Amino acid sequence: MPRRLPPLTALPAFEAAARHLSFSKAAGELNVTHGAVSRAIRNIEDRLGIQLFDRGTRSVRLTLVGAAYASEVRKALDQIAAATIAATPDRTTGILNVSTSDGFAGRWLVPRLHRFHRANTDID
Repeated sequence: MPRRLPPLTALPAFEAAARHLSFSKAAGELNVTHGAVSRAIRNIEDRLGIQLFDRGTRSVRLTLVGAAYASEVRKALDQIAAATIAATPDRTTGILNVSTSDGFAGRWLVPRLHRFHRANTDID
């Protein structure tokens, strides 16, 4: 029986929605529409034949299988990021200073800093 892998492009949308427990916040982080996140997650659910989220009128929460899947997807995305960094011949070390607006920092940069730091342990 062939493996039913989900579209890999949909996994970051699922991971962000699972982390935020919000399709809208995930969309904001990824700079896509709420509908794009919803379609990506529905695509994964349809492909795997499982329900990842319980959807309410104004909220979502992970199902038990969704929470377990989110944990594994998060690890896999982190491993891909680390492998990509390791494969890059020019590893940089040192201190990185970033100046940006409060809005950009709050909505885009800060949510990604933990992932950047894990993938770039030589950069402060």
